[in-house]
Amino acid sequence: MRIFVCEFVTGGGFAGAPIPAGLRAEGEMMLRALLADLAAVHGVRLRVCRDARLPAFSVPAETAAVEAGAFWDVVRAEIAAAEAFWPIAPESDGILLRLSAMARGKILLGSSPDAVRLCTSKTATTRHLAAHGVPTAPALAPGIAAPHGAIVKPDDGAGAEGVRFFADPAAALATARGAPGLIAQPFIAGAPESLSLLCNAGEATLLSCNRQMIARMGDEFHYGGFVVGGAEEKRALYTPLAAAIARAIPELFGYVGVDLIAASSGPVVLEINPRLTTSYAALSEALGVNPAAKVLALAAGGDLPKLQPARAVTLALAP
Repeated sequence: MRIFVCEFVTGGGFAGAPIPAGLRAEGEMMLRALLADLAAVHGVRLRVCRDARLPAFSVPAETAAVEAGAFWDVVRAEIAAAEAFWPIAPESDGILLRLSAMARGKILLGSSPDAVRLCTSKTATTRHLAAHGVPTAPALAPGIAAPHGAIVKPDDGAGAEGVRFFADPAAALATARGAPGLIAQPFIAGAPESLSLLCNAGEATLLSCNRQMIARMGDEFHYGGFVVGGAEEKRALYTPLAAAIARAIPELFGYVGVDLIAASSGPVVLEINPRLTTSYAALSEALGVNPAAKVLALAAGGDLPKLQPARAVTLALAP
């Protein structure tokens, strides 16, 4: 099978513009891990796009160099020549949605455009999940309790990018209302954690329960890394949550990340990432199995696997 893998940040999405260092580092981590896993599967031939300014890497994959202004043309041509397409991209600015929609007629090794469209908007996602009984952070509004302050963030943002803390919820609400594309929510006190899921047709296997290293400095949040398998003691609590998320959004497929807060009252889901997340970089080591091979098996009509709990693997990100 010929698979085209497109990691937006390192694959030419910023060709002609500076590449943000933090996004580049995370993109490289995810891409290298995924290519290594896919290369270990018999019968797979890999193609990958690469920003022409970046050095080549040793992972066994044929490379299409991307010059400034050529990204979308290269991606279109590579998808046309491939049997399967695996996009890795942020939801912001509709990038992941556009890439996913380009896979028409090919095997999409990710969630459907309908699922991506829903999950691109944090507001739409939380409303949808809440309607299906999944605990989520509500939108901030007059009368909504926010005893720990509030946050303002892009509705289509990724990770901690652009997230700001406000001690005064009224100021947060005014800020969000004054700028298009921003939303305000109560700040949820608790431990930042995440789930790595394998989803298919409304069902999910919980791959790992992860701890995120996120620090608040002033009114900004900084993502310092993660411990894949660092929250496995909560697996019994998070397994039904994973199942509920998959039932609520049955169009999710393959690897899916879930960001949540482990609050005193229980888990509160913040967002669904219908794509690879940085935690994937340590997932094979934590599980002792090849998660990309499991996704390929699902795409071929196989069943969701039963896996052992993940062991803890820590990966720190450079400041």
